[in-house]
Amino acid sequence: MTAPIADQSAEQLPRPTRLSEVKGWFFTADQLLFDWFLARQRDRAEPGDLLELGAYMGKSAIFLGARRRAGERFTVCDLFDSPAEDVSNSREMRKSYATLTRRAFEANYLAFHEELPTIVQGLSSIVSDHVDEGSVRFAHIDASHLYEHVHGDILAVRELLTGSGVVVMDDYRAEHCPGVAAATWQAVANEGLRPICITGTKFYGTWGDPEPLQEALLEWIGARGDIWHEVQYVNGAPLVRLSAKGAEEPAHPVSRHRSTGARGAQRAAAQAPGASAARPGPRPPFLSRSALRRVALDVLPPVLTRAIMNARKRARTR
Repeated sequence: MTAPIADQSAEQLPRPTRLSEVKGWFFTADQLLFDWFLARQRDRAEPGDLLELGAYMGKSAIFLGARRRAGERFTVCDLFDSPAEDVSNSREMRKSYATLTRRAFEANYLAFHEELPTIVQGLSSIVSDHVDEGSVRFAHIDASHLYEHVHGDILAVRELLTGSGVVVMDDYRAEHCPGVAAATWQAVANEGLRPICITGTKFYGTWGDPEPLQEALLEWIGARGDIWHEVQYVNGAPLVRLSAKGAEEPAHPVSRHRSTGARGAQRAAAQAPGASAARPGPRPPFLSRSALRRVALDVLPPVLTRAIMNARKRARTR
């Protein structure tokens, strides 16, 4: 089931003024990789649409939507607040996604974009009924932590991706969802999925040739200088592992509810997609602690100054 517009009552929900205010887990390393893969596909004019299975409050969807090219389709599939069809799935929804509603997702998304993506509200197993085979160039899977569902999502996305398409698996190593790890590495061992790289939270792979992607990725990492990485080998194939602690985030989409005034305008300019990252200017001059002490003693009344100096002398003789 799809919807072109949001429920008007979404206007009553909190309005995020920047991407960091949207609830969710989308860390710097993955923001950088999403941006890099999508920019590379854009620069090489690789055809295909965008797909996200599992949206939560829309943080990564908002980011992805800003990278959608004209004429492309961005599909988001999530159960949102619809009832699950099995006990295990219902239990997970109550535990991890009790506050998730479609209305909240739409309000967050429309704070950054003029129109909604194509929304499929339901289990991720129905996504193949709404997305054409071989039409997707980039897919993000984050719909369930249960092995059976994740395994099915991977097989569905394999048919939906283009030959060079990239799939991203969230929570592939988190201890609270071993089913995702089992489904991910089973796909590598048995379903032809070939790893490209991993971060602390996400696995990036393809059913195409990963070597050109890995070579270009390593060249980009080397040129940046602020991303730690290493190359490991899994079953004889290279796998890039990286971390971006302290690295500069890529440009964020700008909220229509962003703060006003000079400071808000400066933040909005820095967040605009395609904007060059702002470099911090020189710090204002500052006084050392000893210099501040001397200044304070100069401006204090003489009686108080003598009392402070006497107290310091007594402290040194103890």
